[in-house]
Amino acid sequence: MSEYIEALEQWLRKHANPEQAVPMQAYMRNQFPFLGLKSPERVELVKSFWKEHGVPKGEELLTAAVELWSLPEREFHYTALNLLDKRKKTAEISDIAVLEKLIVEHSWWDTVDILAAHPIGSLLRKYPELVSDYTEKWIQSDNMWLRRTALLYQLRYKESTDAERLFRYMESCKHEEEFFIRKAIGWALREYAKSDEESVVNYVQGAGLSPLSVKEALKHIKA
Repeated sequence: MSEYIEALEQWLRKHANPEQAVPMQAYMRNQFPFLGLKSPERVELVKSFWKEHGVPKGEELLTAAVELWSLPEREFHYTALNLLDKRKKTAEISDIAVLEKLIVEHSWWDTVDILAAHPIGSLLRKYPELVSDYTEKWIQSDNMWLRRTALLYQLRYKESTDAERLFRYMESCKHEEEFFIRKAIGWALREYAKSDEESVVNYVQGAGLSPLSVKEALKHIKA
């Protein structure tokens, strides 16, 4: 591990709050250990560290994100996401391999959803030639989090959404009983409805979606 990440790890561990970590872990169903740093405090601590040590760039930033992801506590994973957010404008086509790795490691909705909608969504918009190879693979994957990513990567696309692909991906997994898939279908439809409400309503009426997906999809649509 790099000296930079070792220093950042020590800095955050120095401020750990074990008592506060207990309810934070419980909220995430004890999927991961926590340092006990609530989001505002963690963000300020990381900003303070960056002010003194700087922010890595280029390949060093990607390496730093992967190293943070290898640590057990969830706050390190959130900090990796903060780093990746700084790479949006300079992301390269090869970043997709790293982002895919992060999706399938330490997977839970709190990191997967951010990765899907932000660095991955941004990268696939920047390099559309990646879309078919990766999202087609993901929607057919045995890994539920990759399927969820294929459903959610267009969350911020608005009028640029590839509706044909979105609906096709939903058709391929709408019969799944997995909560996180049904929720993702509804969420993706709800966001797309802000740009094309008619298409979403028409799709929902004939798709035979789960009640959860329908409820989420039509949440902000008047009867």
